[in-house]
Amino acid sequence: MRLIRRTLVALALSGLAAGAAAMPARAADDPAVRTVESLYANFQAALQTGAKDVKARVEAIGPAMKESFDFPAMVRVAVGPKWKSFTPEQQGALTEAFGQYFTTTYANRLGQAAGGTFEVTPQAETRGPSRVVHTKVANAQGEDSQIDFVMNPGHRVQDVLLNGDVSEIASQRSLFSDPVKAGGADALLKFLRERTAGMLAAKPAP
Repeated sequence: MRLIRRTLVALALSGLAAGAAAMPARAADDPAVRTVESLYANFQAALQTGAKDVKARVEAIGPAMKESFDFPAMVRVAVGPKWKSFTPEQQGALTEAFGQYFTTTYANRLGQAAGGTFEVTPQAETRGPSRVVHTKVANAQGEDSQIDFVMNPGHRVQDVLLNGDVSEIASQRSLFSDPVKAGGADALLKFLRERTAGMLAAKPAP
């Protein structure tokens, strides 16, 4: 179960907005639910190709990731207050590097999810300005985890919660804190690029 958690917890960022009671919505009428359904369909298609190479999986899921995830908002929240002190050029470079890093992370972990299933609950919750789409992910052994997608008003993913409370944005913010403290935007940019290159260079499992 820990393996599948590591695989799917990396699916997007930002916090749940506090507020109103949950309001169900039919999947057919809810663009947020359709976004998640489309994303999972893309993941399943990528797995069915049998590609073991991380680069090939990046190419397979990259367009869907870019369309489904709000990378600019994700990296801004993951960096925290320091973001405002970065120049527009630094912010642009970090947003691009973060998108590549995040997509490569998913492509890397997706290879460990072969044989799994993805189920989307056909009702979403409205919480303040956000909509939360509930899903269940099971690995090949039938062990499952609850994965909740937090969607922004534009129906793009801004956070993913594991089993209701483990936030990806919080995880990324913790990971980024040391590079940001050590060298600001330049250090974080180097960190993201090195992490991405390392994952792309990894040899596929036999």
